[in-house]
Amino acid sequence: MTKLEEMLEQAASIVILGHVNPDGDCTGACLAMYNYIKKTKPQVYVRLYLHPVQKRFSYLKGFEEIGCEPQAEEPFDLCICLDCSDKERLGIFAGYFNEAKASICIDHHVTNEGYAHVNVIEAGASSASEVLYGQLEEEQLDQDIAACLYTGILHDTGVFRFSCTSAKTMEIAGKLMDTGIPFTEIIDDSFFKKSYVQSQILGRALMESIRFMDGRCIFTVVKKQDMAFYGVDQKDLDGIVDQLRTIEGVECAIFMYETDNHMYKVSMRSNNKVDVSRIAGYFGGGGHVRAAGCTMSGSVHDVVNNLSGHIEKQLIMENEDV
Repeated sequence: MTKLEEMLEQAASIVILGHVNPDGDCTGACLAMYNYIKKTKPQVYVRLYLHPVQKRFSYLKGFEEIGCEPQAEEPFDLCICLDCSDKERLGIFAGYFNEAKASICIDHHVTNEGYAHVNVIEAGASSASEVLYGQLEEEQLDQDIAACLYTGILHDTGVFRFSCTSAKTMEIAGKLMDTGIPFTEIIDDSFFKKSYVQSQILGRALMESIRFMDGRCIFTVVKKQDMAFYGVDQKDLDGIVDQLRTIEGVECAIFMYETDNHMYKVSMRSNNKVDVSRIAGYFGGGGHVRAAGCTMSGSVHDVVNNLSGHIEKQLIMENEDV
């Protein structure tokens, strides 16, 4: 019996939480956990709370049951945190974690230092959904649960393109496909399909991107006034940084959008040489070796200057090692 199964056996009430601005992995893992408990422990009172989730994941079972605002609840017997590297990223739902009698964190972020009572952290895994798969009883995985886990793995691997994808990842994905999930539809509808305005803002961001450091790095920024003009919010900006990363000759891509006056949410991606999690960590953020983010203040020039200094150090060290 896994650590998670042991804790599920002892709980009469459970709350499931994920990180702020939930992405595909966070949403998929949380809904997989929710559906698994509903199926295997029908007598248990279970709630799932997440910050607003993108509508493109509405095909997942349980989507409509996600609570997006804190409610008055008795302290839960167990709090399950998924894909969340630290307690602060639980946002407005952190109170449920603090008051729970027991807690378990299931994650894959290298920056996670283990803030729960029990921590299952596999930094080498592709996604939290992959880690969660290893904690569940395989014979209990039906199509609904499998679709959630597959979605999570799909999004954190960039449709199995990113370096975090391993042979184990592909083996798990294959087993999930064997349950009969409509995997081609999941890929098209949740990953590739974009609205007209999403395509417009993507085109604008790419057109205004700037290469620097002899073309090895690239950045672009979307200002609040641009978002207002196109009628988009932060959820419509997904995928921009990944498009930048695939430009020929680019090692490190930076995308940022303005959240307030001189405040920017920064996303970074690298291909082979730069550990962007170290850079994000320096500025109070976190993530993975090839994909990380943080929040920074100052002008666009200030932000890019500060980031480029750290990027350049790593590239110089890489060249010296060679």
